[in-house]
Amino acid sequence: MMQVFSLIWGIISLTGMLIAFIPCLGALNWIVIPFSAVGVIFCSVSYFSGEINRTPSMFGLLFCSVAVAFGIMRLVIGCGIL
Repeated sequence: MMQVFSLIWGIISLTGMLIAFIPCLGALNWIVIPFSAVGVIFCSVSYFSGEINRTPSMFGLLFCSVAVAFGIMRLVIGCGIL
């Protein structure tokens, strides 16, 4: 159950990051980055919890990490507001 929740968290953070790539919505990254950072922590706990099937939590961790990386990159390019 925790693995599926981490996958859903990753999909939501990746979707938020994609919405923040729309011009003039770059300030949304100020919300997406902390949300995804919490997701990275949650997905890491889910991944290392000792469950047999780690695939959903691995993808959740990947999606949250990509959202954090691209969100920070987008904020740097847009000078924090665009």
